Amino acid sequence: MSKAVHAPAAPAQAGPYSHAVRSGNLVFLSGQGPFEPDGSGIPDGFDAQARRTFRNLAVVAEAAGGSLADVVRVGVYLQDMANFPAMNAVYGEFFSEPYPARTTIQSGLRIAIEVDAVLELAG
Repeated sequence: MSKAVHAPAAPAQAGPYSHAVRSGNLVFLSGQGPFEPDGSGIPDGFDAQARRTFRNLAVVAEAAGGSLADVVRVGVYLQDMANFPAMNAVYGEFFSEPYPARTTIQSGLRIAIEVDAVLELAG
């Protein structure tokens, strides 16, 4: 049985989806972008946008009862692959070994970065 997770401290959803869904020990986090949780906009510069995105992802993980340390898979979607080295450096600020499995692809998003993840929680 699945259970929706709402993260009040994360940016509001932009459509008909949950911040995350827990199914058994797995939690599937919807994509998070660089939006300020209070709705005030997007930070300037790619590094700041990437950090805000990963902080938003962390807030959703916490609302689901976990943390980024519980992440087993990450999907990164970049508007411009020229930002890959900068994303990779910021990514290293939020994840440590053993690193989650990861896919990074270029997308046609209107934002510079979006990240989703899957967590595995204990029993």
